[in-house]
Amino acid sequence: MTQPVEVDIPHKLGRAGVRTRIDGGIDKLAGMIPGGTMHDKRWEGDTLHFTVSAMGQSVQARCDLHDTHVHAVLDLPPMLALFAAKIREKLGRDGPALLK
Repeated sequence: MTQPVEVDIPHKLGRAGVRTRIDGGIDKLAGMIPGGTMHDKRWEGDTLHFTVSAMGQSVQARCDLHDTHVHAVLDLPPMLALFAAKIREKLGRDGPALLK
């Protein structure tokens, strides 16, 4: 069973602007998970689906774009669920910098 980590990251870029920023910086998100690497990125409308591999585990994730925020969801497998609080804290603290 997965442990979802959900974070809302505020922005003032509008949907088109935030999409451009995410396209240019989403790979940095993998670095927020210990040993993480990004792959399998694909857009479906205003939602970016992607996978982060870390410590031999795969994390399914998505970013839903909204006018004033990005809603990020990472589904952590049981082994990585131990890091859920730290990942949530880091995303909340450092996530806005990914959009700059």
